[in-house]
Amino acid sequence: MSTPTLYPRRIQPRIAEAMHDTPVVLLAGPRQAGKTTLVRQMAENGLRYLTLDDELTLLSAREDPVGMIRGLDRAVIDEIQRAPQLLLAIKKSVDEDRRPGRFLLTGSANLMALPAVADSLAGRMETLSLLPLSQSEIEGCSTNWIDSVFSGRILNVGVPAVGSDLVERVIRGGYPEAISRSSSKRRVAWARQYIDAIIQRDVRDVASIEKLDQLPRFLRALAQTAGQMCNYSQLGGQVGLDGKTASRYIGILEQMYLLRRIDVWARNRLNRIIKTPKLQFIDSGLLATILDLDSAEVQQDRTRFGNVLETFVFGELLKHTTTAEGDYRLMYYRDADKFEVDVVIENAAGHLVGVEVKAAATVKQGDMRGLRKLSSLAGDQFKMGVLLYDGNETMPLGDGIWAAPLSTLWGQ
Repeated sequence: MSTPTLYPRRIQPRIAEAMHDTPVVLLAGPRQAGKTTLVRQMAENGLRYLTLDDELTLLSAREDPVGMIRGLDRAVIDEIQRAPQLLLAIKKSVDEDRRPGRFLLTGSANLMALPAVADSLAGRMETLSLLPLSQSEIEGCSTNWIDSVFSGRILNVGVPAVGSDLVERVIRGGYPEAISRSSSKRRVAWARQYIDAIIQRDVRDVASIEKLDQLPRFLRALAQTAGQMCNYSQLGGQVGLDGKTASRYIGILEQMYLLRRIDVWARNRLNRIIKTPKLQFIDSGLLATILDLDSAEVQQDRTRFGNVLETFVFGELLKHTTTAEGDYRLMYYRDADKFEVDVVIENAAGHLVGVEVKAAATVKQGDMRGLRKLSSLAGDQFKMGVLLYDGNETMPLGDGIWAAPLSTLWGQ
């Protein structure tokens, strides 16, 4: 069996920085994205390493959380979502001893979605995200695409990944274990087992679900709507769930970092609340597996590739937001006249960059209509529009809109 290569993770300096001035640091993200590997390396600096995947440690954490934390000075605690009761004991310990860098926690579920947790560690804990590998991390590039476009520069790329090379990257996704496997057949086997494990085991840690057997079917129904606006009642109806239950299931899958709901951008912030969110998966490799989409099919027929490519781009941009210097939100744009922009990136000052994703190697006039509409609505707040396509050249298209190769996402 191949061992996953160790890739330098862009979040590592952020963790070290946070541990210099914050008592508790939580590294959150999906299971098998590389959190354990990273925190074990950091535990070598005099922190004790404990994992709640170990049954005895888990028993101790659940039966005597205060006793367990009392015995620790500085520690890494892996998979904290398996015993959330530890967090109260950590709070008590930190209130008595506020030294920075006392606890480095990891969680494979978004603990901040649990109200008790958010309240108990407010002001004492910093949360950082570790998602699957970005193409930049795989290629060893250190430049952040989002920071770069907000400063007015599209990254350069030596040899663009186009055609079958691009398709291969999209279908492979970013999980270290999937990347380390030599054939697509072995990658699919890993991804299927991964999804099963999350549904059978991890979901139980964060939610009590009565109809667990419906979750795989529901996930498949969601995969069909990736990149589209989601109607909970309609989605649930496909697998015999009411709209309220469907919405709750989506919330749980979001907590497990499988997918994300994205809000629509509106000029007036109050208007954003009422619009329908769009669903995006976080890893294009898992999405391709759920959809049974492989590179052989894409070479023959690109019909189903567009949505998976959009997921890939969304995932890359989401990873860039976790390591960027600036503070950014990812949204999308769509209006009643069917003008659309796949991803709208907004910075803290309200400035925007629009990103449109195109699976083809040629760019047509009509491909820019969404970006042009967004530009006219946003006025001075519009910094740049980027049409990412399966080609080689970066070209200006007028009005602050550019066509650029998809592989500029991991350029320098």
